[in-house]
Amino acid sequence: MNVSRRSGVFATPLLALAALAAWPALAHHSFAMFDHQHQVKLTGTVQYFQWTNPHVYIRLEASDPHGQVKSYTIECANPGILDRAGWKWNMIKVGDKVTAIIAPLRTGEPGGLLKQITLSDGRRFNNGPAAGQANIQ
Repeated sequence: MNVSRRSGVFATPLLALAALAAWPALAHHSFAMFDHQHQVKLTGTVQYFQWTNPHVYIRLEASDPHGQVKSYTIECANPGILDRAGWKWNMIKVGDKVTAIIAPLRTGEPGGLLKQITLSDGRRFNNGPAAGQANIQ
């Protein structure tokens, strides 16, 4: 058996193993669609709160920085990460008044990645370590 055949015997299983190991990383999107440097603070009314995998979502009706009322879709981490950050599945309800700091979508559409949320009772929660911290107050 020559060297090239011998390496081919081992290469196929190793490539398959490498592909399987990388699969979870391919299943998730990046945070590149959000502008983390130019965060926005929104105060408004919760239209819905969806506690589901792979991400929790908040729909918030709020005024944009120019005073125009818009409906923002705010992406949060998954329920497991938020649970470890102190969140509960029932802590936000439709009609609640909240303040959210988000990294807005780079496209300019009304939405973004949550950095921090302040509930009507004053409690503050972040979005877990992967989302990063709020850089505005």
